[in-house]
Amino acid sequence: MNTIFIVLPILTLLMFDLGLALQPADFRLIVERPYAVMAGLVGQIICLPLIALLVGHLFAVDPIFFLGIMLIACSPGGSSSNVFSMLAGGDVALSVSLTAFSSVITLFTGPFIMDALAASMGSAIDVHLPVGNLLVQNIVLMAVPIALGLCVSVYRPKVASRLHGVLKRMAFPLLIVLATVFFVQNRDVIVREFPKLGLSITVLILLSMLSGVVLSWLMRLTRQEQRTIVIEIGMQNAAQAITVASSPFVFNNDVMAIPAIVYALMMNVVLLTYVGAIHYGKRYQ
Repeated sequence: MNTIFIVLPILTLLMFDLGLALQPADFRLIVERPYAVMAGLVGQIICLPLIALLVGHLFAVDPIFFLGIMLIACSPGGSSSNVFSMLAGGDVALSVSLTAFSSVITLFTGPFIMDALAASMGSAIDVHLPVGNLLVQNIVLMAVPIALGLCVSVYRPKVASRLHGVLKRMAFPLLIVLATVFFVQNRDVIVREFPKLGLSITVLILLSMLSGVVLSWLMRLTRQEQRTIVIEIGMQNAAQAITVASSPFVFNNDVMAIPAIVYALMMNVVLLTYVGAIHYGKRYQ
């Protein structure tokens, strides 16, 4: 089975759904609440790649998986982070705005971070990153669907609301389908590498969430804002990472997508535990 015919439509659909959830006002939040937006963007754009770099070296991850982990760090938070923010009692408007900003910014920062890492590995890995192809793919598969969704949201709000109601319920099952297909095709490698990859990716998620706590404290954000920042930094778009790794126009390497598959599993385990702890704490306050 050529997985690219499953991966590309799923990512495009998820990005279109993200656009449906947006309003022009979401982009004004950076003026209205600059500290909250800045905390989220610094966490995602700067801290997360640095944490991924630290984790990759700390666990001596194989070069191909190192690139896969960095690919996760260079992917923006997906629309699922908005749902988790709501479940955690966070600031959903802030979550939507951060997802929108990070989706646009990482279209351009991600390719250059990945190119620098691939170049630094030199002969340790036989991988070439066509930066131009990745930029074009990001625009076609992410920027265009988001823009189309935003247009529907602005000019046909009732249609957008109905479509978003359907698509947001499909987001998690689609990610599971994607991860399952890759697991079946790469089962032996995943099972063999899971102990190290599972641990390193769990540490990546926990350190990312911790950086959200620190940034929120430094920016003196509210508890609601802090929960959203923690989730936005800790929850990246695994579907995008899988797409970039497996795309024939970019890396064309299913093995590089394995960290994103493991991440999709561990991310949900850790963040569901986080949401559960919040609700448990509320009950006994």
